[in-house]
Amino acid sequence: MNGFQLKFFTQQDRKHAGLPVAQWLLEEARRQGVRGATLMTASEGFGKTGKIHYTHFFELADQPQEVTMAVTAEESERIFAVIRQAGVKLFYVKTPIEFGVVGENE
Repeated sequence: MNGFQLKFFTQQDRKHAGLPVAQWLLEEARRQGVRGATLMTASEGFGKTGKIHYTHFFELADQPQEVTMAVTAEESERIFAVIRQAGVKLFYVKTPIEFGVVGENE
């Protein structure tokens, strides 16, 4: 299949609809029929302001998070429509890809 790899970047302390933004995005992707998404946390990173965000020993609020998914063009349109409608501001990367499953048992 041809489609897109979507990567969304946020922080643990950002919330929408009572959930961390990354968790909310995972739930919305599932509702939109996306076949899979992965939430990854990082130990350190910085954004457009140049401020370093990192995991503190006792506090995870500033921890950088990334949600990645491989989607069709239609799924991509639905995901972006949901994000816009919710008014959530997210930095993203959208890359054209080919994806599928290989192997007889998959």
